Amino acid sequence: MLAVVASATFGGHLLGAHMRKESDTLREPFGVLQAALLGVVGLILAFGLSLAVGRYEDRRAATVAEANAIGTTYLRAQLIAEPARSESLDRLRRYTDLALEITREVPSSPAIRRTTAAEGLLQRQLWRLAGQAMAAAPVGSAARLYVDSLNSTIDQQSVRLSALNNRVPGAVLAIEVIGAALALGLLAVHISILGRGLVPMLVAATLVTLLLLVTFDLDRPTRGLITVPSTPLQALRASMALPPAARAH
Repeated sequence: MLAVVASATFGGHLLGAHMRKESDTLREPFGVLQAALLGVVGLILAFGLSLAVGRYEDRRAATVAEANAIGTTYLRAQLIAEPARSESLDRLRRYTDLALEITREVPSSPAIRRTTAAEGLLQRQLWRLAGQAMAAAPVGSAARLYVDSLNSTIDQQSVRLSALNNRVPGAVLAIEVIGAALALGLLAVHISILGRGLVPMLVAATLVTLLLLVTFDLDRPTRGLITVPSTPLQALRASMALPPAARAH
C-alpha cells in the first residue's frame, strides 16, 4: 500500500515538473480535476472506514455475548446432578480455552478450522451430557435451564465466527487504494506545476496512507495493532479456576 501511494505521489511530482513550462494553461484544469477527485476519494475513504468500524464493533459485541453465554452455562451446569455436572464443568473449561484460541487465530485459516472442529466436538459431548441430566430429572427446572443456556452458547459461537469472517468487501478496499493513489498523483502534479515544495505532498500522502492502514487494520480482527480484545473470555476463564459456587447434589 505504501509503495502504491508513494509511487503515485512521486510519479505525479515528476510529471508535474516536466509539464511546468506549460503551467499557465494546465494550472486551472488540473486544480479543478484534483479537487473534485479528492472530494470523491474522501467520501470513499470515509465509507470504507465506517464499514470497518462497524464490523469491528460487531466482533467486540459478539465476543462479549459469547463470554456471557458460556458463563451462564457454566453457572447453571453447577446445578445439575452428577456425574453430568463434573463432566460438563470440565468440558466448559476446555471450551473456553478454545474460544480464547480463536482470538489469536486468523479467520478462515487451517488453525481456526481445527479449533472450531474441536469446539464442535465439545458441543456434541456437552449436549449428550445435557440429555443425561434431563433424563435423570425429567421434571426438574435446573436441567431445563442448563439446556437453554447451552443452546445459547452454541448459537453465540456461530454468531462470533460469522462476525470474524464478515470482512469489508475487497472491491471497496481496492477502490480506496486506487482512488487514493490517483488523487494523490493528481495533487502532486498540480503542486509540482505550481512550483511548490514536496512537504504538502508528503503530508497529504502520509495522512491518506494512515487512514488506509487504519481501515485495513480494523478489517483484520486478529492481526495488526487494532485487534478484538479477549478480555471478557479471559475474565471468564479466570473465574473458572475458582471452586464452583454451587455444591454438587
